[in-house]
Amino acid sequence: MSKTVIVTGASRGIGAAIARRAGHQGWRVCVNYNGSPDKATEVASDVEQAGGEAFTFKASQGVESDLLALYDAVDEKWGAPDAVINNAGIDHEADYADTSWDDYLKVFNVNILGLMASCREAVRRMSTTRGGRGGAIVNIGSISARTGGLPGDVIYTATKGAVDSFTLGLAKEVGPQGIRVTCVRPGVIETDIFSGNEFGLEAVKELSKNNSPLQRIGQPDEVAAMAVFLASDDASFCTGMCYDVNGGR
Repeated sequence: MSKTVIVTGASRGIGAAIARRAGHQGWRVCVNYNGSPDKATEVASDVEQAGGEAFTFKASQGVESDLLALYDAVDEKWGAPDAVINNAGIDHEADYADTSWDDYLKVFNVNILGLMASCREAVRRMSTTRGGRGGAIVNIGSISARTGGLPGDVIYTATKGAVDSFTLGLAKEVGPQGIRVTCVRPGVIETDIFSGNEFGLEAVKELSKNNSPLQRIGQPDEVAAMAVFLASDDASFCTGMCYDVNGGR
């Protein structure tokens, strides 16, 4: 029987690549999105053309009621998920002296509090002590948790540091319950996040020639390969670790 995976923030970028790769491996994929329904539909179609099954569901990771509805929808359609890949996240670029309390709340609400709530719902369904069959949780973090990120990304970087710590702590707690928890930390990846970035994609590509031993930025599918591997049974002895996909940066 095919396995079920929830991929949050799966309408574009790394999340879309994860959903498509899971489809190529025959997974049943819940393509979660928040603001891009047409793109989510395209991703779901790609999953099905690749041999998987898919449906889309609108939910903001920063709204608990949305997350509860997301998990309930998967329960109703396919039952408890075998894996959850928490990819959804937002950035906030500004000089730190110009940031506000609302900025902190907005970014932490999505990037860490929402991710934690998603993990909670996954654990409730997967835990063997609660009648589940176990499973895997993969959190998408960032290499900025280790490097400090770029100037103007302090809030984002702090949330990704929290993702690292949370992943390790949760893995220790739920390992005996049949649940593996890991984190993927991408480096600089070619996505549309750079369309509004002050540096710009071409400038980032140029910088990567000097900052990465591979002398290039990464592609979404290179991150997806690691994420789907960690969600699969092939990674059955992997838990409580953060795996860098950053070209050696």
